[in-house]
Amino acid sequence: MNALSKAAARPLADRRTAALALLSLLQFLIALDVTVVHVALPSIGAQFDAPTGSLSWVVTGYTLVGGGLLLLGGRVTDLLGRRRMFLCGAALFAVASLAAGLAPDLPVLIGARFAQGAGEALASPAAMSLIALLYPDPAERAKALGVWGAISSGGLVAGVLLSGVLTELLHWRWIFGINVPLAIAVLLITPRLLPSDGPRVRTERLDLPGAALLTAGPLSLVYGVVESAPAAVVAGVLLLAGFVVVEARTRHPLVPLAFFTHRVRAVANAVTVLLSAALSTAFFLLTLYLQDVVGFGPLQAGLAFLPFCAALFLAIAITPRLITAIGLKHTALVGLVCTAGGLAWLARLPDQGAYAADVLPGMVGVAAGMGVGLLALQNAALHGVTEDDAGAASGVQRSVDQLGGALGLAVLVGAVAGGTAGVDGFRTAFLYALVGIAAAAVALLLAAPNETSSKGSSSP
Repeated sequence: MNALSKAAARPLADRRTAALALLSLLQFLIALDVTVVHVALPSIGAQFDAPTGSLSWVVTGYTLVGGGLLLLGGRVTDLLGRRRMFLCGAALFAVASLAAGLAPDLPVLIGARFAQGAGEALASPAAMSLIALLYPDPAERAKALGVWGAISSGGLVAGVLLSGVLTELLHWRWIFGINVPLAIAVLLITPRLLPSDGPRVRTERLDLPGAALLTAGPLSLVYGVVESAPAAVVAGVLLLAGFVVVEARTRHPLVPLAFFTHRVRAVANAVTVLLSAALSTAFFLLTLYLQDVVGFGPLQAGLAFLPFCAALFLAIAITPRLITAIGLKHTALVGLVCTAGGLAWLARLPDQGAYAADVLPGMVGVAAGMGVGLLALQNAALHGVTEDDAGAASGVQRSVDQLGGALGLAVLVGAVAGGTAGVDGFRTAFLYALVGIAAAAVALLLAAPNETSSKGSSSP
């Protein structure tokens, strides 16, 4: 029987590399759509005669809805099947991308972006938990997540490059249209590489009120910060407090509050919020600084991120070896130190700066910190996952990553628009981000348990 089990498992093991590539491809598209709209926003605004405030929802609406529903996506993944939910998420993402590319007005475009976020909320935790279960060995899992993270992070940078190229040479609608054929390819190939989930008997109710509160709360907070509406900020806080109450009382919560008593995961997710907030701040502000201050055009600004991409890929490539050598905790600290160094350099940006001297060193530091820090924290967030909670753990990690980034961007907008203007606002935002990273490092040093320093994470 043991020999038969090994023989049955061998074909799946042989297909793991191809399956990892497929899962990474869709995650690349998901990550790409976080940044692909930035350079195209002026063209979108001109076509729809939309103000800047309204256009900001094309960016934040996608990440907020995706982040808010990721916990529900992780729970649905555990209950209904990983491959099944990955396919559903990919299909929704493809349809929403087509709707965004064909949108006749701004409200339809924003609605399509919300739907893209919902597709991500199903596909991303399913993909991450599939990887965790395909690679149960800690060292192999770290390498597989490194590949997945590298391709995903590459999508963030590729989004800026493609946005400039497609907007200048074709039309802004193509930044969404390119998703459609690739997502269809994922839908067609996935059943050939991943085994079916088998029948599932759902014995639990889905926590839809919790998912609604977790989505509406951050949306209200961001709206309040961006539009300087205190009532919306208060409403957002109350909605998030309501989410905690619902999770504590419902019989079938999205994630049982006891889940957060696992200290390794709790610390990893808390630090991820602060790191993601700093990274989103740096990425967005650098895009603006290069165009508004240095004087780069859209395409030139996109190409300026090539060193960022190279540093990011190099950092991700060496991170699995760092984890093996010094453990998750110290690897995450290395990432935080690199990020802090980059932010400190950018916090001194001059009013009339140059790319090579004033932007590039800080950009490389932030990229290295992103590659090392997020990958180490991602591994820590999956510490000790099992068949029953791999989807939930993945959903929590992706949710705090995206919501942290979206809320960080909202604070950025408030810092730049609500206080100082021009480059002074940029420096203020970078300084705030640096303070957040310092707080994250202190939290990791003081609160992280011994397991975070272990070499790798335990297998499920």
